[in-house]
Amino acid sequence: MSPRAETDLYAPVKAWLSGRGYDVKGEVGAADVVACLGEDMLIVELKLGFSLVLLQQAVARQAMCDAVYVAVPRWRGKAGWKAFKGNIGLCKRLGLGVLSVDPGGAVQLHAEPGVFRPRKSAVKRGRLLREFSTRTGDPTQGGTNGQVMTAYRQDALACAAHLAATGPCKGAEVARVTGVGRATAIMAANHRGWFARVARGVYDVTEAGRAAAQPPGEPTAG
Repeated sequence: MSPRAETDLYAPVKAWLSGRGYDVKGEVGAADVVACLGEDMLIVELKLGFSLVLLQQAVARQAMCDAVYVAVPRWRGKAGWKAFKGNIGLCKRLGLGVLSVDPGGAVQLHAEPGVFRPRKSAVKRGRLLREFSTRTGDPTQGGTNGQVMTAYRQDALACAAHLAATGPCKGAEVARVTGVGRATAIMAANHRGWFARVARGVYDVTEAGRAAAQPPGEPTAG
């Protein structure tokens, strides 16, 4: 049976801690669960799901104890696991341990408390800096969920605008005039359906590309 109250989590968590040799007591001071083994002490906060309140309470307990865990019911389904996994990462960054309790009362340890040292990704950093440096101006407001004006899209629009103005051109010519070094690759990939290959190395703009390249407020040439 799925836990219906935080108290339903207590017995499984206590049994799990007792199996590790701890003396366990509930509702000691502000803490849901306190466990001691010699000089070692840990605290567990119980909740029926991850929430900001749970994380705030657990972080507050770190003033009393280095080893603080959160315990919640086990996730359900792929979407539940995805959300749970994200919360594990957040708890690690806060130095919190994570426990889950399944409907049968089994407790699973997902993370131990401790200082978090994030692993940096040189690949992701490089990708972000390349996009920043190659994007022209600041065309998209931060926080929008709409279409982002990426550097790639800016280059594709420049190619489409040139073809719309001049007609079919060789890729090298488009690159020279627009300054888009990857013009041929963009037109050949044709991710948005804006370009049409009319001969070897020669490209033209489609109606979709012509419309996209049209400045706002101006009618599309018919």
